[in-house]
Amino acid sequence: MGLRAEEGRLTTSAVRILVATAVPAERDAVARAFPGPVRETPLPGAAALHHVAGGWDLLAAGVGPALAAASTATALTAAALAGRPYALAVSAGIAGGFAPHAPVGSLVVADEITAADLGAETADGFLPVTDLGFGTVTHRPPPALVRTVAAATGARPGTVLTGSTVTGTAARAGLLRARHPRALAEAMEGFGVAEAAAAHGTPVLELRAVSNPVGPRDRAAWRIGDALAALTDAFGKLHPLSQSWNPHEQ
Repeated sequence: MGLRAEEGRLTTSAVRILVATAVPAERDAVARAFPGPVRETPLPGAAALHHVAGGWDLLAAGVGPALAAASTATALTAAALAGRPYALAVSAGIAGGFAPHAPVGSLVVADEITAADLGAETADGFLPVTDLGFGTVTHRPPPALVRTVAAATGARPGTVLTGSTVTGTAARAGLLRARHPRALAEAMEGFGVAEAAAAHGTPVLELRAVSNPVGPRDRAAWRIGDALAALTDAFGKLHPLSQSWNPHEQ
């Protein structure tokens, strides 16, 4: 069913939602939350869309903000050209969490999606690109929707950082927390998804399951399976609610 707006509210019984993950394992974890079969539709120059129940489409968009933005923009453009635009884009997957605020196995929903390394290093420290007079470094999801997701899943709201380089030292983790005191998690795709969504005027969310602490890399301590299971559980709680969502409500 198509989507139309009436006095700023969604009036269709089939709200279409795009979920962009980095890799197929995350996409498949989300898919396990939905009943019924999965259908695939190829996208030009991007991975195939996986269609699941309730108007949700899943996309393994690729690793990093650039590829995530390109793949998400392709999916959003294809939907708009078909006359069936998405009402919401969601960046989802696993992430590093800033201890002790976001422990392994917990969920984080972004109330701010911030590019942590988009800017310039100077003798006086890092300057975000906005201080250089360009663009933006933060996208803010609809507050009402963030509250709904937090209440339904138990996710903690806060800043989720996007970086092209994952943190691997305690010093870098401390620097990021000092620069972004509300940061709860770090991932690599959210800002790219948000940039693509903003170009289309589409609201955005970011939901992350914490698989490891941000800091020194210790692969033996990562709990990827547990984080993927938490992601499945979260979307299992969200999809029955989604048809009553109004992503444009503040």
